[in-house]
Amino acid sequence: MTLGASSEVGRLRTVMLHRPGPEIARLTPRNNDSLLFDGIPWLGRAQDEHDAFADALRSHDVEVLYLAELLTQTLTVPEARGQIIGETTASLRLGDSLREHLTTSLNGLGPEGLATVLTAGLRNDEVSHRSIVTSLLHPEDFLIDPLPNLLFTRDSSVWLPGHVAVTSLAMPARVRETQLTGLIYQHHPRFADLPRLHGPHLEHLEGGDVLLLAEGVIAVGVGERTTPAGFERLARQVLAAGLAHTVLAVPIAQERATMHLDTIVTMVDVDTVVIYPNVAAHLRAVPVTATNDDLVIGAEGSFFDVAAAAMGIDRLHAIDTGLDAVTAEREQWDDGNNTLAIDARLAVAYERNEQTNARLAEHGIEVIAISGSELGSGRGGPRCMSCPVDRD
Repeated sequence: MTLGASSEVGRLRTVMLHRPGPEIARLTPRNNDSLLFDGIPWLGRAQDEHDAFADALRSHDVEVLYLAELLTQTLTVPEARGQIIGETTASLRLGDSLREHLTTSLNGLGPEGLATVLTAGLRNDEVSHRSIVTSLLHPEDFLIDPLPNLLFTRDSSVWLPGHVAVTSLAMPARVRETQLTGLIYQHHPRFADLPRLHGPHLEHLEGGDVLLLAEGVIAVGVGERTTPAGFERLARQVLAAGLAHTVLAVPIAQERATMHLDTIVTMVDVDTVVIYPNVAAHLRAVPVTATNDDLVIGAEGSFFDVAAAAMGIDRLHAIDTGLDAVTAEREQWDDGNNTLAIDARLAVAYERNEQTNARLAEHGIEVIAISGSELGSGRGGPRCMSCPVDRD
């Protein structure tokens, strides 16, 4: 089976999602900041919203894969079980006695139970073993941290033509996510013999920063989550593998509001993006190509000019939402620019961003509006919540 993607707007065939689960119920006012959530979602409502999102995709003939189901299936493979249990219990917080106990306990779980612990975490008061570590920790402290950001499947892997790049997440709360996605791609039979790029052991690179502008052209945001070194590593890999002829470095502000490139700009047609107007005028890009295995750094210029030249088009059109500064800032914060294209000129967006969606409709973009009042608590929209596995 040929899997992968070379654009943001080719017809979407298969996507990987993660339905919110017990890991969301682990969020409290004490830990939500460290776990990167701006609020504490209502789990039942978040699940309803996510189910509606998945149904909207299925209604347009998109196959929906669930990360938790793929993980459970992967954990039937003995080698995969041993690998992930070893990686999970390697934490220096545990101590030898507790590590030995947890290794034995996790080995005794079935695939579904083990998948639940790996995603929802394990609290100190949920183990019966007594050691120096368990005695000194608070009962509610986590021995294995929950992963509520698994909801945002975009970040832990990026599909390219016939390849998948397992990324390297910058925030400590998210590091284990790539262990799980990497495990799936390595051991699940659906992805057997799939060529993989990058990896969690390399420089920081996150999927939300990677935009496939056109066949052979990749833009990568460099900011809070993706480092310049992470950009360089990906550029070297994709250029050497012939997966791109040009990779654009796009510097973005190192702020939570603009944590990824796709929080400010996403594609809605082969030559059109929707962009946060407050950054449109000064967004820059540096093109990088390769000659004889050496990287060639081109001249920095306007993102739109550099992208159009690399894409081989006269102009990269921008749908500037045209909103006043306050409304634009509000809707950008609510992921108004974080759309998921199912096809050219057909995109999923949060219904709450009424004015941005109206501007999209005025430009001939059909908007599938979904509810996201609870899903948006972790700062992510439809694109963030989806990892395209296969596009035309």
